[in-house]
Amino acid sequence: MILENVLSRVVEQQMKRLLLRDYGLKRELIPATQSLSSHALIISGVRRCGKSTFLMQMIKQMDEKSLFYINFESPHLYEFSLPDFIRLDNLIAIKGANTLFFDELQLIEGWEMYVRQKLDEGFHVIITGSNASLLSNELGTRLTGRHITQEIFPFSYSEFLTFKKIKPSSVSLKTYMLNGGFPEFVKTGDEEQLTTLFDDILIRDIVTRYGIKDIKSLKHLALYLISNIGNRVTATKLKQPLSIGATSTILTWFSHLERSYLVSFLPMYSHSIKAQLINPKKIYFIDLGLVNFISNTLTEDTGRKLENLIFLHLRRKYTELYYFDEKGECDFVAMKNGNVKEILQVCYELTSDNLKRELNGLLLAMKFFNMQKATMVTFNNTDIIKQEDFEIDVIPAWKWLLM
Repeated sequence: MILENVLSRVVEQQMKRLLLRDYGLKRELIPATQSLSSHALIISGVRRCGKSTFLMQMIKQMDEKSLFYINFESPHLYEFSLPDFIRLDNLIAIKGANTLFFDELQLIEGWEMYVRQKLDEGFHVIITGSNASLLSNELGTRLTGRHITQEIFPFSYSEFLTFKKIKPSSVSLKTYMLNGGFPEFVKTGDEEQLTTLFDDILIRDIVTRYGIKDIKSLKHLALYLISNIGNRVTATKLKQPLSIGATSTILTWFSHLERSYLVSFLPMYSHSIKAQLINPKKIYFIDLGLVNFISNTLTEDTGRKLENLIFLHLRRKYTELYYFDEKGECDFVAMKNGNVKEILQVCYELTSDNLKRELNGLLLAMKFFNMQKATMVTFNNTDIIKQEDFEIDVIPAWKWLLM
């Protein structure tokens, strides 16, 4: 239970701190606020990707007297429980607010019932959180479809260029691939921030939330994954080298890591859902800055890092992403509502030695999905390849990322 005077003091202090934040870079997304009279807007993304700054930008465009903000991750609110929403209602009524901003609300059990109540009462509700469960199908059932979702990621390449005030080129792309897009790190270059962030995600978003006791093994798993981006992985093959007791434990930790936005597991395309679950998945991380400064790998591995970068850009646009492997691998098949929208192959440098192999996987995917055009993204190659009735646009990544 939280005393109302304590709750009031926390809310007041949080609002002051939020309004003191640097306005920051205006992000490349438009919140779906037009339907907020009947739907909650849910903004989700990895920790420290800029959600709070984005909230502050929204708030500063509004009448401060008409809104109410609270961040439930405060240590002072650790004991907050469902009955305390009555005290929260009292503070909202005193403020006379009609727009409610709830940060990390998913930490409170039963929060969905409260949000539905506030929507029924005519409030506008905006929720942010660092866990992808906020976007799950299960949530849609609990809120009876009365929510609009918006994901926020670390800076894209174009946002990075705007923030750093530099021009698009292979040189700036290399800088972006080194630093990644977490706003504070891009601003300061302090490597300690990335180390702290990595630990915060593991401890606060996974260990604490899910009650994991074997922290050392979880960290070993995370370090293995960050050191193997672009490679295929199965839980069964990791059990022995990482000395983790059960495959089911690894699968559960995979889910936690993915829900925290730290890791993405790309499935192989198949008509069979069962085959998608069984086949190895490819590993990608949320940010190349984390990969560069946290990974244990001693090789530069520029090809895998470019592939990770292209995945992140596609992930901003699509939720249905696969790799294709049918006697030859194609890196990405992007779909929407089951229909193929883009087919891409990633090759850091296209040469006479690897041309046949790279084209083979791409052409096999194009024939399988009956797509006449596809893209091969490279670091700095430009070309148009026509073969049979198929056309492949070879384009430098720094150009493709801005298309």
